[in-house]
Amino acid sequence: MFERWLAQRIAATADTEHARMLQHFATWHQLRKLRAKAAKSPLGTSTTQESRQQITQAGAFLVWLAARHVALDACTQTDLDAWHAEKYATRRPAQAFLRWCMETRRMPRLTIPNRPTTNPHPMGQHQRITALQRVLAGDSTSPRVRLAACLVLLFAQPVSRIVRMVTDDVVHDGRHVALRLGDPPTPVPEPVAALLLDYLQALPANTPAINQDSPWLFPGRGPSQPMNPGTLRDALRKLGVPAEKGRTSAIRQLVLQAPAPVIAQALGYHDKSTTRIATDAGAPWKNYAPGAHSS
Repeated sequence: MFERWLAQRIAATADTEHARMLQHFATWHQLRKLRAKAAKSPLGTSTTQESRQQITQAGAFLVWLAARHVALDACTQTDLDAWHAEKYATRRPAQAFLRWCMETRRMPRLTIPNRPTTNPHPMGQHQRITALQRVLAGDSTSPRVRLAACLVLLFAQPVSRIVRMVTDDVVHDGRHVALRLGDPPTPVPEPVAALLLDYLQALPANTPAINQDSPWLFPGRGPSQPMNPGTLRDALRKLGVPAEKGRTSAIRQLVLQAPAPVIAQALGYHDKSTTRIATDAGAPWKNYAPGAHSS
């Protein structure tokens, strides 16, 4: 699955030198690690998601550096600091590529900036539930924004991932509704399921003509483009749902209810992230080991 995505990603890279660099990184670093992990146990969604993010941000770094008219082998500490100065959490996955470039002498040995990315103070549990009830009860707000709010408050999904969801991520067998957030798909409870199905049914009529053929669950205004995450984040804020605080509150509550690795697999998180959150939250499942328990 990852290799198919990788081939498409490399083929879509306009700069041939960038494509060659990304191919080498994937072949000699990522695929080696993934195959070694796969030999021990099946790869989880979070693992392949992390590898995709590394490739995506590595490509973004190469484009960004070229826009500064700087070659990779001439990259300076000033360049590296500038890259990390904005959108640190988003750009951090590129660090695996940067380390590989330094180790293979494709760029000078520099210091990769390290900045804590602790979650913001979350909403209280009561505040989150109240917000979710208000979202579900109100019908004056766009169904798109209400659905996105549910994905944040109930499933702890980040806005950046919500806008990348496609309609095929919705699984409906006639009786039950689920979302492909992780593996296996996550059941969607009522009344969120009804909101989701109503939204999906009305989606073609509410999608701009220029984007009618796009696969996005949250289509944008541009051709084949998803909704801008900043636009969605602002809409959620107007609805009274702070995206990051709401997501943090949801994930903290979820890891108190089930083992962190289970939540990670169900929602598409990296298990290290949920384990850290569980430890911080004082979860009773801290010593849970996947596969080491019996019924």
